[in-house]
Amino acid sequence: MTLDLSTLLAILAMAAATILTRVSGLILIRHVSLEGSRRKAIESIPPAVLMAVVAPTAFATGIAETIACAVTALAALRLPMLAAVASGVVSVAILRAIGLS
Repeated sequence: MTLDLSTLLAILAMAAATILTRVSGLILIRHVSLEGSRRKAIESIPPAVLMAVVAPTAFATGIAETIACAVTALAALRLPMLAAVASGVVSVAILRAIGLS
């Protein structure tokens, strides 16, 4: 196996860009006041991203996955994101186990 310098530099540049993007967001958010509608807009981003990820699964797979996507969507309205995703995973596992697929 050989080490290609241009590939290594590309990987390091992408890693640096990723780290800088994440860190700059954390630094910049300190200088913005999050009140009212701004706070609601920021808080609505994670559920929107979750739905964008699971929606194609709801339409492209079986009934068990579609029901699990609905469970995840409903859970995302009230629960923290990790709990919503976990409820979707558990529900699809149960639905597949009982033969609904």
